Amino acid sequence: MKVLMFGWEFPPHISGGLGTACYGLTKGMSKIDDLEVIFVVPKAYGDEDQEAIKLVGAGNIPLRVTKSESYSGQVKNLQYIEVGSNLVPYSTPEEYFALRNNKRYYGKHIVEVGESGCIPFTGKYGDNLFTEIYYYSLIAEQIATMYDFDIIHAHDWLAYPAGMAAKRVSGKPLVVHVHATDFDRSGGRVNPAVYNIEKAGLDAADKAITVSNLTRDIVINKYGQSPDKVVTVYNAVEPNLKAIDREKRGFDEKVVTFLGRITMQKGPEFFIEAAYKVLKKMDNVRFVMAGSGDMMNKMIERAASLGIMDKFHFTGFLRGDAVFRMFKYSDVYIMPSVSEPFGISPLEAMQSGVPVIISKQSGVSEILKHAIKIDFWDIDKMANAIYALLNYPALAQTIGENGLKEANSLRWEESAKHVYNVYKSVLNQ
Repeated sequence: MKVLMFGWEFPPHISGGLGTACYGLTKGMSKIDDLEVIFVVPKAYGDEDQEAIKLVGAGNIPLRVTKSESYSGQVKNLQYIEVGSNLVPYSTPEEYFALRNNKRYYGKHIVEVGESGCIPFTGKYGDNLFTEIYYYSLIAEQIATMYDFDIIHAHDWLAYPAGMAAKRVSGKPLVVHVHATDFDRSGGRVNPAVYNIEKAGLDAADKAITVSNLTRDIVINKYGQSPDKVVTVYNAVEPNLKAIDREKRGFDEKVVTFLGRITMQKGPEFFIEAAYKVLKKMDNVRFVMAGSGDMMNKMIERAASLGIMDKFHFTGFLRGDAVFRMFKYSDVYIMPSVSEPFGISPLEAMQSGVPVIISKQSGVSEILKHAIKIDFWDIDKMANAIYALLNYPALAQTIGENGLKEANSLRWEESAKHVYNVYKSVLNQ
């Protein structure tokens, strides 16, 4: 069985859990003899691990057209290609609403390409994100004519239009993988443009995979999908083959770590408020907020206003070995997410023997037994849990050791088998 898979990022070039999950899942799928995966991203850098997949960069595929022109006065080595399409760049909510109302846009659109006729994707999440999503779908149409495959798999809303385009030209079934929805990312203040991409992708899909039952319920109730169409396949974690010995620290204090995007979804403000309560009871502890995001400056200001900056550290975004090194420094890991579809980072912390505290509003809480679970808004319970793990060594050791065993039992190979069964059910319909 051959799978044409569309994603947005792939390690080591990632900005969050999406790329990590795609990498783990495809590695697990490589253990299944009957599966072959062609993985497409907007921009391929050349240093990605391709042991388990064939990686295709959409930015390396020349756009096939019948007419092109180079315009004088433009940036050197760039030309503009005029293409006919019933799609438009997804730049305004009005265009999405029109799309959802089955209106179609016919006509010409100018696409900027390089000297070789390729679209210069950034593969980032910048101001031109919607335009890049549209361009990605154009190239996806071509890729779908270049390769032989049985089924299409698109990861998250960024890749849904590409998956839909591939389905339209190939007639092959489409599976969409919901790693998060805009209800999670926005705290309920949903962006109509993003919602409409998500809704269109889910409507077009033959099957939808969600990473937790929490997300499955959102897909069914907020996006109007049939329960029979939506299947939960939990994420997992890559085996950690590195030693988990604690790093030598130049200080005696305990370390409590938050690691994730510093955004509303992740609940960083609750972490800071809980830290303040803990520091009123004990002094020999430091708090680390590892990550980046639009709330970072606000969190720095809040910690400063509480007078705890001498006990607080902001590291910026961490990736790869730096993540596991941070865990080796840590005595407690906490994920106080307001709405977390799954949450792979607690599993990574558990692999390092670190006891974890997670919010009940997370998908990973559905499967973990050896973690302390609290409501994200319950600052008192959060602070009490942190204090207990720091001051009762037997409790921390028990949760840490059992958590290590539990995390190592959650393997991507099992998740891959579930996805494979979803493929077979779709192809047998």
